[in-house]
Amino acid sequence: MAAQYELLKELLNSGTKLSFGQDFFFKFYQAFLLKDRWMQYIQGVGTTLLVTAMALALGIVLGILAAAVGAVICALWFRRRVSRPVEQITEVTRTIAGGRYGTELPVQRDDELGRLATAINELSQEISRSEKMQSEFISSISHELRTPLTAITGWSETLMFDTAIQGDSRRGIAIISKEAARLTSLVEELLEFTRIQDGRFNLSMELLDIESELEDTIFTYQELLRQDGMQLIYNPPEEEIPLVPGDPERLKQVFLNILDNAAKYARDGKTIEVSVFSDSEAATIQFRDHGPGIPENELPHVKEKFFKGEKHKARGSGIGLAVCDEIITRSGGTLTIANAPGGGTLVSVRLPFALESGN
Repeated sequence: MAAQYELLKELLNSGTKLSFGQDFFFKFYQAFLLKDRWMQYIQGVGTTLLVTAMALALGIVLGILAAAVGAVICALWFRRRVSRPVEQITEVTRTIAGGRYGTELPVQRDDELGRLATAINELSQEISRSEKMQSEFISSISHELRTPLTAITGWSETLMFDTAIQGDSRRGIAIISKEAARLTSLVEELLEFTRIQDGRFNLSMELLDIESELEDTIFTYQELLRQDGMQLIYNPPEEEIPLVPGDPERLKQVFLNILDNAAKYARDGKTIEVSVFSDSEAATIQFRDHGPGIPENELPHVKEKFFKGEKHKARGSGIGLAVCDEIITRSGGTLTIANAPGGGTLVSVRLPFALESGN
């Protein structure tokens, strides 16, 4: 067929006129060859496009992978160089704000974050020095006040036995004795505060019958309240309370402090109620007075050192409840203060049972 096509092509080039059959054969074969060439061309173009598309897709995939790896590397670098140091600064500043002065940050860089860490360390050290000086000053003054207060208290009590002293003189001596006792109590609270600050505040823990300890305290305090025209109502637990770990003298100090506050700030209520109950894990002692209560804006601060409400700034040192909270916390319990439904203040002391009790 190819030879015939070449022969017809030569005839056509020489000017010879082809017959209808020859002409049809020539054009058919020419078209067939042309179609075959176009198919080859199209196949070549398709192959080129396919290879190009595959290369482009591979490039896109590699680009995405490179971008993802780069993002991970950038994130790790950002965390190591920026995010983690900022987290450390935040943790340490919160620790310092919580009262653990002297805590320092590691300084391993010379940039803005490194200079910030250095400034925080200097601030922490300065606060620690100031706190130490304050504690030493309070401790020194408290010890110096003990001697004259002891003398004043002793002589005022001695003079009260002198029947020749009557009238205003006797009332004056009674006031001196009462104020000396109040100042002695403040001095003791200040000494307790310095012991807490210096880490010299220790508890002598033992297993206690908390109901018995509380009843002894109430028996001691009931007569004092009765003399002031107030009533102390005790609601004992309905069932036996298991043993709790604690320091008997320190817990008695807590109970007396809470009762004293109730008597001072809720005198108009005339009545103080003490209730004891328990659940499967702990015993709870509640002290409820029927006074005016505590302003809501002051409730979050009543256990802070040296805090005194607007209405009671002239009373107390402002550290009694802080010391109580420290004692209960170190005993493994919690001290909460809230306004009671219907008026008054509700103070709750929750103490967990000893493991030996089987609870």
